[in-house]
Amino acid sequence: MRAMTSDPTEAALVSRAVSDLTRRTSFPVAFGGLEHDGAVHVTAISGARTRHLEGLVVEAERGLGGRAFVERRARLALDYRTAKTITHDYDRAILGEGIATLFAVPILVGGRTRGVLYCGSWGQAPVGETVARPAFGIADEVAAELRIRDEVQRRLAGMPQPTDASGIAPAAREELRESYAELRAISAEVGDSALRERLQHLERRLAAISSPHADLELEVRLSPREVDVLACVALGATNAEVGETLALKEVTIKSYLASAMAKLDVTTRHAAVAKARRAGLLP
Repeated sequence: MRAMTSDPTEAALVSRAVSDLTRRTSFPVAFGGLEHDGAVHVTAISGARTRHLEGLVVEAERGLGGRAFVERRARLALDYRTAKTITHDYDRAILGEGIATLFAVPILVGGRTRGVLYCGSWGQAPVGETVARPAFGIADEVAAELRIRDEVQRRLAGMPQPTDASGIAPAAREELRESYAELRAISAEVGDSALRERLQHLERRLAAISSPHADLELEVRLSPREVDVLACVALGATNAEVGETLALKEVTIKSYLASAMAKLDVTTRHAAVAKARRAGLLP
């Protein structure tokens, strides 16, 4: 499997999707990429026998993928070489790899095409619902992670800055705490390990901004989920509301909260939040 992109988190996202295509479908070769400047840049390839697909850039409306891109729906060329409903701008790459049947699935986020995933076979192969369904599912998974990434960027762009060198205004501090809790919830849903690591780095930065001089060093370590729960509790959420935010059962929230309180050696949820803030674990 080969991946070519300057963005490591983007590379991980597309590479995993392309690998999944060859693993979860009957197609032996897969490739794909995201849209940049109006064109799909193929950044990941799996199962190819040649290097013809490397560096492929697909313009809107051109070729099978270009049609899928502008029409926002999957396109199939059962016999790519003789297909009459598409342009053949990319024959050198597709036919050079020896692909006979090509299936292109757009990645849709909010009605906008953000990329295209391709599945191919070296012989003509019918594509029924059972074959297509995994490809649609993988495209949906990529779209979900892109939506999460977009939301993270939107929130980071709108984050308030300190009012002066001495601290943060109360309203800004509350917004920072809400953003921190939402980032924790978003991070827990991310499957891309590289993106999740970046989110966790941002979470630590947010906590440090609000508590630059932590005055307490804990002898115990809270689990990520225990911090997630405390971040929501810090906003005044009930156990039921925390469970809804984190997609966990209320009894599970109670268990995490009890564990965090025991580790922090406190008897109330509010004391747990206060101590976690003193240790720099929460903003």
